[in-house]
Amino acid sequence: MSLPNPQLLKAWKHVLTLSKVKAGEAVTLLVSSNTNQDNQAAAYLAANELGATVTVVSLPQINTELSLSRDKTAYVGATALQNNKAALAALQNSDLVIDLMLLLFSPEQAKILESGARMLLAVEPPEVLMRILPSQDDKRRVLAAEHRLKRAKTMRIESAAGTALHCEIGGYPVISEYGFADEPGRWDHWPSGFLVTWPNEKTTNGTVVLDRGDIIFPFKDYLRSPIELDIANGYISDIRGGQDSDFLKSYMAYFKDPEVYAVSHLGWGLQPKAQWTALGMYNKEETIGQDGRAFYGNFLFSTGPNTEAGGNRNTPCHLDIPMRNCSVFLDDEPMTVHGEVIPEDQKAVA
Repeated sequence: MSLPNPQLLKAWKHVLTLSKVKAGEAVTLLVSSNTNQDNQAAAYLAANELGATVTVVSLPQINTELSLSRDKTAYVGATALQNNKAALAALQNSDLVIDLMLLLFSPEQAKILESGARMLLAVEPPEVLMRILPSQDDKRRVLAAEHRLKRAKTMRIESAAGTALHCEIGGYPVISEYGFADEPGRWDHWPSGFLVTWPNEKTTNGTVVLDRGDIIFPFKDYLRSPIELDIANGYISDIRGGQDSDFLKSYMAYFKDPEVYAVSHLGWGLQPKAQWTALGMYNKEETIGQDGRAFYGNFLFSTGPNTEAGGNRNTPCHLDIPMRNCSVFLDDEPMTVHGEVIPEDQKAVA
């Protein structure tokens, strides 16, 4: 194992300390053939220096026949952990699992968390991890937003581009991400700094207008022309626009699954260290684009599965769409207005 960059090692020790790794704990690294080797080396040494007993579980990378790329988020729900009882048992018997592969949306991830293990996903390049280093203040602000989202009954989103969306909420849990896993059974993602929930079934109605500069994942592209989405009873009923719209329609139709059109999680970004522009600096296969999902004041709209929230909509096509310049209201109380965070307890320190 090669020695990692000292600054990267320092960053990993910082995050694992926030994740309450201590002497005697069992820390397991879940890796695959496409795991960043610098991150693997730094995570291993950081956990070791904190006194943990470190194990590495290495699984092959898989691509299903429906996957159109090697991107980790282009096909969700199926992983190499399926039917691997030995590997699953090792992960379930860990105090902390560091996911350097990506188990997100898989039933195996839920089983690991149910065992009480903490989980930390980290698959971005090292320089992204070091730039978006989490803090206790990130946790404070995200949990302040979580408190409001958990008690709200409705969410409304508006924009000057034409978005006018309304849904009822409260039937699904709130998932908050602040960048470290510090409680038993907690899953988190470094880097992050946002929160989401899923609308109650069949209650989402209105129009979403994806504007120029909004990002569609897993395409990892900035829109160059608007796309209008009509939404009725929780599902996209029509997609209109130019070439970007044609591309989106063709991609979603490829899966031949009506559930890909379902509205999935909705939320907003609270991470000032994340940058809207960062995605334009990377080759598409180098990053999963956490800057885009977490940047301060974005509205995060998504489609597809709800298994992460305990639902049974297990469709492989999941779109995350961070939108700029939106206003998000909970029970008519503004969380963001034109992309600016409003509540004082959610604002980042200048």
